[in-house]
Amino acid sequence: MTSDQLRLAHKAQPFVPFRVNLADGRSIPVLHPEYLAWNPGGRTVIIIQPDDSWSSVDLLLVTSLEFPAPERGAA
Repeated sequence: MTSDQLRLAHKAQPFVPFRVNLADGRSIPVLHPEYLAWNPGGRTVIIIQPDDSWSSVDLLLVTSLEFPAPERGAA
């Protein structure tokens, strides 16, 4: 996974929520583009959650991005 792939997901129009999967097995949701902030050096990001908790993520530890299938409405 490259930082460019994360930037593309972050800047997508329209934005689609996604999960950042890490080498240690954690998976962190990015629910809104304003919930992800880039460190000026470009090696880390901060991911904020709706409850105001946050995670600092080293991009070298990101293994993949996951885009859940959209929920289907009742027919």
